Amino acid sequence: MTQHSLQGRRDDEVLWFQRRSFLQGAAAFTALGGWGGAWAQSRSNIVELRGDALVNGERLLPQQTIQTGDTLQTGPQSTLTFVLGNSAFHVRQNSNIVVERGATLTAVSLLRMLSGAVVSVWGKGSARQIITPTLTAGIRGTGVYTEIFADQGGRSYFCNCYGVVEMSAGDDQVVSESSYHQAYWGEVAPKDGRMLTPGKAINHTDEELEFLAKLVNQKTAWQIMGKKGVKDGKGYMEEKPGQMHPAQMIGK
Repeated sequence: MTQHSLQGRRDDEVLWFQRRSFLQGAAAFTALGGWGGAWAQSRSNIVELRGDALVNGERLLPQQTIQTGDTLQTGPQSTLTFVLGNSAFHVRQNSNIVVERGATLTAVSLLRMLSGAVVSVWGKGSARQIITPTLTAGIRGTGVYTEIFADQGGRSYFCNCYGVVEMSAGDDQVVSESSYHQAYWGEVAPKDGRMLTPGKAINHTDEELEFLAKLVNQKTAWQIMGKKGVKDGKGYMEEKPGQMHPAQMIGK
């Protein structure tokens, strides 16, 4: 088990993949042949629903199917894990998100986050975005963690766990290329003149990404490479002298 640093979260929130209910749901979903099999058999794409959640303002039931265009809300002590197309999502408690539709019914074009936190793995495809109150992330195929800190005025945290992401906040822009957790803050107000600042790896684990990737028949970058890097938020598989976080190089 990888070590993890928590900021305003509890251990059980990042260890959801150990629950028997999730493991049973994941096994059943995989046995159907994943999203394609579930879709063909008109079965739900919800892998696990724990507690209370709403879809478009109505109570969400485990046998329902989440579609692009839906608005999802999880309540206290509630979580939701589901698959749409070639992407998988784990929504933490007290989250409010909109899954906007892309070119097809099963293609997510944009994940609009209004509150809470989401761990997500995105398969390869056309450009898509995650938008929070303070940052925008343009993604193609990657694994990421996104969280909005309401107690910090909506300050947003984003970790490009692996892959290539186009990050922007205010006038700050940078291309994030990560092999192992490259983290950013989207600031509410400029910090040292910047709206996009370096972050540390917090509130999510390697195993969360690995389990979500497995749901869509993928592997994380560190699984493919057979090794893990330094989980310091800079995103590099190997630590070398003079390495800087990309956010530190904005404007230079």
